[in-house]
Amino acid sequence: MSDNDIQNYLPHRYPFLLIDKILNFKKHDFLKAQKNVSNNEPFFQGHFPGHPVFPGVLILESMAQATALLDFKSNERDKDGLLYYFVGIDKARFKKPVVPGDVMIIDVKLNQSKRDVHKFTASCMVDETIVCTAELLGAVRAK
Repeated sequence: MSDNDIQNYLPHRYPFLLIDKILNFKKHDFLKAQKNVSNNEPFFQGHFPGHPVFPGVLILESMAQATALLDFKSNERDKDGLLYYFVGIDKARFKKPVVPGDVMIIDVKLNQSKRDVHKFTASCMVDETIVCTAELLGAVRAK
């Protein structure tokens, strides 16, 4: 799935669209996505000068955007009238810094759904090394 297809599912745009490609997907089960970390991303000017590190909160946001893609692609929802909100984080752990030039592979798996609230297990890897894990909650709401 290309960037244009992703933009059909997510309302985010540069510089806040944090998914570059969907690598694999199974309806109501899992989604695997890719984020290419580039040195020219605006936050690297201040995080940290001379030692750029991809912010942990943006790793979590990347994972949350992957959960939204999984939900919208699985349920073929009316994307124009709905938003997918990132509503909770549990057990977030950062294992290794992410730096410019890294390619993040984001895996999200649906664990539980109750109405329009969903619980996911998520992980992010660089070069087959886990850099972040978390349990995420997302909710679909009208705009």
